[in-house]
Amino acid sequence: MASPHPALARLAPAGGRLTLGLELPLDNDWGAARRHADQQSGRPFGVPDLTEHARLARLADQLGFAALWLRDVPLYDPVQFGDAGTVFETFTHLGHLAAVTDHVVLGTGAVVLPLREPLLVAKAAATVDVLSGGRMLLGLASGDRPVEYPLFGREFQARGAAFREGVETLRAAWRGGPLELPQAGLGRDRQLEVLPKPVHTAGIPIAVAGGAQQTPEWVAEHADASLNYPRELGALRLKTRTWRQLTGEGGKPYLTPMVLNLTEDADAPPRPIRLGLSTGRKALVDHLGQMAELGVAHVSFNLRPNDRPVAELLHELAEDVLPHFPTPAAAPPAGS
Repeated sequence: MASPHPALARLAPAGGRLTLGLELPLDNDWGAARRHADQQSGRPFGVPDLTEHARLARLADQLGFAALWLRDVPLYDPVQFGDAGTVFETFTHLGHLAAVTDHVVLGTGAVVLPLREPLLVAKAAATVDVLSGGRMLLGLASGDRPVEYPLFGREFQARGAAFREGVETLRAAWRGGPLELPQAGLGRDRQLEVLPKPVHTAGIPIAVAGGAQQTPEWVAEHADASLNYPRELGALRLKTRTWRQLTGEGGKPYLTPMVLNLTEDADAPPRPIRLGLSTGRKALVDHLGQMAELGVAHVSFNLRPNDRPVAELLHELAEDVLPHFPTPAAAPPAGS
């Protein structure tokens, strides 16, 4: 993209500032107390309680978080993965979130593109984009659960090629005018279009999760952002340096999730946990500052390991952490 898409600019403002988002579900079902209660009630591990999902999404929006992120988990696999993700079908859930929020960017982290029909993904994402006033950011992955592919009539070993072709199809579907897909024998003269078109003529920004079975050079050229897995600061420094070398200084944003156990003790030192940190809020601010210095543009928190109520965590983050990493004002919803 010649200039930052408004949704991407909201996540990754100029000047190296870092913004904060939240990964759904907004639940604390990985916390020790909830795990014990769920075992007693018979709720399987990894299946969150979604009773308050709309209220908490509205609260996050009102408190000023930059984005809400959804994972794409087509099949709950308690044997090998044990996590149902956000449970709801991704684009249906995004449509609901578009209706109950006003400001947050709505991101996917990430849609498994080789399991889906790209033209239908293009239509679904553009629909969410229009319903939300241009707030859609499409994170895409090649997928890492081999058991799912034959169930969807796909080949696991061919997912890399399918991913590349899918991204090409998405971009073609969002362009103005008739659809042109030479690889499928479709020319513009046939006058087919995927509607609606995205709000902005630049289309919908695409963030590629991990490597997606592609070369780093391909990702740097075809993605609008990198959505990469959490790393300790030493490894993160190497990763962001490589990304800058591929995309240029001031180039494309580097986004990352973080599993966060926010302790009640504000002064608690940071302690590594799987895919993130257990820490008090003061050390969290310091850690996020270091991530920003390394070139990270946006961090999305997964709050599921906490024992405290999610609303309490959101208020603490909004009062004591967000002011250090404020979300920029939203751009007008029309134009490009």
